[in-house]
Amino acid sequence: MLLRVVVAVAVLVVFVYGLIDVIRTDPRQTKGISKPAWIVVQIVLPVIGAIIWFLIGRPRDTAPARTSYTHTLAPDDDPDFLRNLELRRRQQAEAERLKKLKDELDAKEPKTDDSKGTRGSESGEASGSGDTQGTDEVK
Repeated sequence: MLLRVVVAVAVLVVFVYGLIDVIRTDPRQTKGISKPAWIVVQIVLPVIGAIIWFLIGRPRDTAPARTSYTHTLAPDDDPDFLRNLELRRRQQAEAERLKKLKDELDAKEPKTDDSKGTRGSESGEASGSGDTQGTDEVK
Protein backbone atom coordinates (compact mmCIF):
# COMPACT_ATOMS: atom_id res chain seq x y z
CA MET A 1 0.00 0.00 0.00
CA LEU A 2 2.74 2.49 1.00
CA LEU A 3 4.77 1.54 -2.06
CA ARG A 4 1.85 2.40 -4.36
CA VAL A 5 1.51 5.84 -2.74
CA VAL A 6 5.24 6.51 -3.08
CA VAL A 7 5.23 5.45 -6.75
CA ALA A 8 2.14 7.57 -7.47
CA VAL A 9 3.70 10.62 -5.80
CA ALA A 10 6.99 10.06 -7.67
CA VAL A 11 5.15 9.82 -11.01
CA LEU A 12 3.21 12.98 -10.21
CA VAL A 13 6.37 14.87 -9.17
CA VAL A 14 8.27 13.83 -12.32
CA PHE A 15 5.28 14.75 -14.53
CA VAL A 16 4.71 18.16 -12.91
CA TYR A 17 8.41 19.04 -12.80
CA GLY A 18 8.92 18.02 -16.44
CA LEU A 19 5.84 19.93 -17.60
CA ILE A 20 6.81 23.08 -15.69
CA ASP A 21 10.36 22.85 -17.03
CA VAL A 22 9.07 22.61 -20.62
CA ILE A 23 6.72 25.55 -20.10
CA ARG A 24 9.44 27.76 -18.58
CA THR A 25 12.05 26.96 -21.24
CA ASP A 26 12.61 29.51 -24.00
CA PRO A 27 11.04 28.18 -27.24
CA ARG A 28 14.23 28.94 -29.18
CA GLN A 29 16.25 26.64 -26.92
CA THR A 30 14.14 23.48 -27.14
CA LYS A 31 15.72 20.63 -29.06
CA GLY A 32 14.18 18.02 -31.29
CA ILE A 33 10.62 19.31 -31.65
CA SER A 34 8.82 22.55 -30.96
CA LYS A 35 7.81 23.65 -27.48
CA PRO A 36 4.06 23.03 -27.98
CA ALA A 37 4.85 19.54 -29.23
CA TRP A 38 6.92 18.89 -26.10
CA ILE A 39 3.99 19.97 -23.95
CA VAL A 40 1.71 17.52 -25.79
CA VAL A 41 4.27 14.73 -25.37
CA GLN A 42 4.48 15.48 -21.64
CA ILE A 43 0.70 15.31 -21.24
CA VAL A 44 0.18 12.18 -23.36
CA LEU A 45 3.15 10.25 -21.91
CA PRO A 46 3.57 11.65 -18.38
CA VAL A 47 6.67 9.85 -17.08
CA ILE A 48 8.19 8.76 -20.39
CA GLY A 49 7.61 12.23 -21.87
CA ALA A 50 9.41 13.84 -18.93
CA ILE A 51 12.34 11.42 -19.23
CA ILE A 52 12.60 12.04 -23.00
CA TRP A 53 12.43 15.78 -22.36
CA PHE A 54 15.29 15.66 -19.86
CA LEU A 55 17.43 13.41 -22.10
CA ILE A 56 16.76 14.96 -25.52
CA GLY A 57 14.71 18.16 -25.54
CA ARG A 58 16.06 20.17 -22.67
CA PRO A 59 18.81 22.67 -23.54
CA ARG A 60 22.24 21.77 -22.20
CA ASP A 61 24.57 23.95 -20.10
CA THR A 62 21.78 26.23 -18.97
CA ALA A 63 19.82 26.46 -15.79
CA PRO A 64 16.07 26.25 -16.06
CA ALA A 65 14.66 29.47 -17.43
CA ARG A 66 13.75 31.83 -14.67
CA THR A 67 10.91 34.21 -15.04
CA SER A 68 11.93 37.74 -14.30
CA TYR A 69 9.19 39.31 -12.31
CA THR A 70 8.78 42.99 -12.90
CA HIS A 71 7.62 44.09 -9.50
CA THR A 72 8.10 47.48 -8.02
CA LEU A 73 11.18 47.80 -5.89
CA ALA A 74 11.37 49.84 -2.75
CA PRO A 75 13.58 52.89 -3.32
CA ASP A 76 16.29 51.56 -1.04
CA ASP A 77 16.38 48.29 -3.02
CA ASP A 78 16.52 49.86 -6.49
CA PRO A 79 20.16 50.27 -7.64
CA ASP A 80 19.22 52.87 -10.28
CA PHE A 81 17.42 54.98 -7.69
CA LEU A 82 20.38 54.76 -5.31
CA ARG A 83 22.83 55.68 -8.09
CA ASN A 84 20.70 58.66 -9.10
CA LEU A 85 20.29 59.67 -5.47
CA GLU A 86 24.05 59.72 -5.00
CA LEU A 87 24.47 61.72 -8.22
CA ARG A 88 21.84 64.25 -7.12
CA ARG A 89 23.49 64.53 -3.70
CA ARG A 90 26.87 65.27 -5.30
CA GLN A 91 25.37 67.81 -7.70
CA GLN A 92 23.55 69.54 -4.86
CA ALA A 93 26.72 69.68 -2.75
CA GLU A 94 28.64 71.10 -5.72
CA ALA A 95 25.90 73.69 -6.36
CA GLU A 96 25.98 74.73 -2.69
CA ARG A 97 29.78 75.00 -2.78
CA LEU A 98 29.66 77.14 -5.92
CA LYS A 99 26.94 79.35 -4.41
CA LYS A 100 29.02 79.83 -1.27
CA LEU A 101 32.08 80.78 -3.33
CA LYS A 102 30.01 83.17 -5.44
CA ASP A 103 28.55 84.77 -2.32
CA GLU A 104 32.05 85.21 -0.88
CA LEU A 105 33.24 86.74 -4.14
CA ASP A 106 30.23 89.05 -4.31
CA ALA A 107 30.84 90.09 -0.69
CA LYS A 108 34.42 91.11 -1.52
CA GLU A 109 33.74 92.87 -4.85
CA PRO A 110 31.27 95.59 -3.78
CA LYS A 111 33.68 96.85 -1.07
CA THR A 112 36.53 97.30 -3.52
CA ASP A 113 34.30 98.77 -6.25
CA ASP A 114 32.61 101.26 -3.90
CA SER A 115 35.82 102.51 -2.32
CA LYS A 116 38.00 102.84 -5.41
CA GLY A 117 36.42 102.00 -8.75
CA THR A 118 33.10 103.77 -8.97
CA ARG A 119 33.93 106.85 -6.93
CA GLY A 120 37.22 107.42 -8.69
CA SER A 121 35.68 107.11 -12.13
CA GLU A 122 32.82 109.42 -11.22
CA SER A 123 35.18 112.14 -9.95
CA GLY A 124 37.46 111.74 -12.96
CA GLU A 125 34.60 112.14 -15.38
CA ALA A 126 33.22 115.17 -13.58
CA SER A 127 36.51 117.07 -13.29
CA GLY A 128 38.24 116.04 -16.50
CA SER A 129 37.32 116.71 -20.07
CA GLY A 130 36.42 114.07 -22.65
CA ASP A 131 40.04 114.01 -23.88
CA THR A 132 41.33 112.13 -20.83
CA GLN A 133 39.41 108.93 -21.42
CA GLY A 134 41.52 105.83 -21.10
CA THR A 135 44.32 107.50 -19.13
CA ASP A 136 43.94 104.90 -16.38
CA GLU A 137 45.04 102.18 -18.77
CA VAL A 138 48.62 100.96 -18.72
CA LYS A 139 50.28 101.28 -22.11
